[in-house]
Amino acid sequence: MITGVHAILYSTNPAADRAFFRDVLRLTHVDAGEGWLIFGLPPAEIAVHPTDESGGQELYLQCEDIEIFILEMTNQKISCSPVQNLNWGLLTRITLPGGGQLGVYQPRHIRPEPINIQS
Repeated sequence: MITGVHAILYSTNPAADRAFFRDVLRLTHVDAGEGWLIFGLPPAEIAVHPTDESGGQELYLQCEDIEIFILEMTNQKISCSPVQNLNWGLLTRITLPGGGQLGVYQPRHIRPEPINIQS
């Protein structure tokens, strides 16, 4: 039924943010035309959290080791916030070239197996 997830990040400088995902994070990508890059992602997961108002979404990237990730970003001159030690993981936020922030964390929570899509 579900074959994937397509996440959207809005940016005031999409060319710079696309270059970040392509050149710094080295994500696979295709050009959908006129430089409109669509990036491949590793397996994903989704969780539903309680709230007083429905409709909000958040996007986080995950990494194996937050300290190594921060070191790699620092070497690329990408700003990272101080690590927050939360019960579900170790969280930092990177500032994208377009000015937006994106959470990256080293999970501590149990993780599901990815869906096995059969063609």
